[in-house]
Amino acid sequence: MAKYLLLKHYRGAPASGNDVPMDQWTPEEITAHVKYMQDFGTRLEETGEFVEHQALTPEGTFVRFDGEGRPPVTDGPFAETKDLIAGWTVIDVDSYERALELAAELSAAPGAGGEPVCEWLEVRPFWGPMQTITE
Repeated sequence: MAKYLLLKHYRGAPASGNDVPMDQWTPEEITAHVKYMQDFGTRLEETGEFVEHQALTPEGTFVRFDGEGRPPVTDGPFAETKDLIAGWTVIDVDSYERALELAAELSAAPGAGGEPVCEWLEVRPFWGPMQTITE
């Protein structure tokens, strides 16, 4: 089994097929979208492929260590993940092909008008254990 991150983007990826921003959806459309995501997670829990999924708020701050004292905090001018990342799903599957299959299914979540969002999802494998080199 290998873990993959299915990353949902606000922007930065190619435009989705149903490119109406979520803040313009009706409450019913948002409810349908969230239910689809919950049902997706429940089904993957049953197959043992689900790890977690989370939606993110648009708030965020950059912080770094800068020696002693208060760390610097800024709201830019970076290409910030709060502007890019909408949320994620982590799966644990048998193959890369299965990860792609599930990402495509997740991309079909309903959006405006009840039509599939057809959003692009970034599929990224988790870094696995480092291989030990032996002679």
